Amino acid sequence: MGAEAGKQPHGAAVVADGFGLKGPRGWVFRDVSFRAGAGSLVAIEGPSGSGRTCLLLALTGRMRAKEGHAEIGGFPLPRKMAAVRRISALGQVPGVSELDPALTVGEHLHERVLLQRRYDGSVRAFLQRPAERAAAARARIEEALETAGLDLEALPKGPRTSVRDLERLEALRLTIALALIGRPRLLAVDDTDLKLSDAERTEVWALLRSVAGAGTTVLAVCAEAPADALRVTTVAGPARDATETGPARGATETGPARGATETGSVQEVAEAEPARDTTGGTRTTGSTADAERPAPTAPPAPTGETGGARPARGNDTDGAAPSPAGEQHDNDDTEEGAADALAETGRA
Repeated sequence: MGAEAGKQPHGAAVVADGFGLKGPRGWVFRDVSFRAGAGSLVAIEGPSGSGRTCLLLALTGRMRAKEGHAEIGGFPLPRKMAAVRRISALGQVPGVSELDPALTVGEHLHERVLLQRRYDGSVRAFLQRPAERAAAARARIEEALETAGLDLEALPKGPRTSVRDLERLEALRLTIALALIGRPRLLAVDDTDLKLSDAERTEVWALLRSVAGAGTTVLAVCAEAPADALRVTTVAGPARDATETGPARGATETGPARGATETGSVQEVAEAEPARDTTGGTRTTGSTADAERPAPTAPPAPTGETGGARPARGNDTDGAAPSPAGEQHDNDDTEEGAADALAETGRA
């Protein structure tokens, strides 16, 4: 029993001070400051698009912060990102750590054990006999499944159940079990309560509390945090304009607020450019119509006329003489003007 207790993971304390990450479109999150002891349950809550996932990845050493500093289990970020990755594990994170729907549950578990042995195994583990390695692998899988609350026998086809046939709660438990195979000090889970019923959310938070109670620090992204969790709130863009202070003010400067401003600019240009293009087209069409009428006795208009015998002026853009070729030239100019306006709108 003492040997098993020694194998239990020790949670990693998390400290963030003025932590911020900036991308090509501006600040994703900024001024994030909080402290969480080992074995804490930290809930990163906020609306979608407020920088929750990026904050989760930055605290686990998967994204490099640009401002402030953080410390995970004694390893400073961003200087010791590789060390933080070794002591942390990701549950479900869409686009980063996802289940393969073509594999079965058993294949996922076997694959994770092989990867764990390859990258985190000790030299002594490689020197073990195959039977001993297989027994150790089974023990790790059973321990992780029990902690995650996933019963393989309750699945439709047991370990041979395809991932695509899992319910969302079962898939979430599987991702947590896969992460726990490596006995991490920090577990990170994204979209914890997404598309779950109230009863299922209660089950998930009970699971994460049990993981934290066993000694592993848990970071969980959610839309609404439970009352007993340490809350780190990210705020959407419009709220930041009203309040500059907040737990994660930098998350307020993300895509939603900037996107709305940039969209408005594009719309203004899109409304302005076609108007200029229409005016230019009207001038070109008017010049062509004037070319079909006889030349007046009055002095030529400032916009230029294309009379039958009148030569083309150097600053006249409408062509030299009224001919089919000249009319085609005017039409080409009109189309090119429209294309230029659309190109400028696209660049805006």
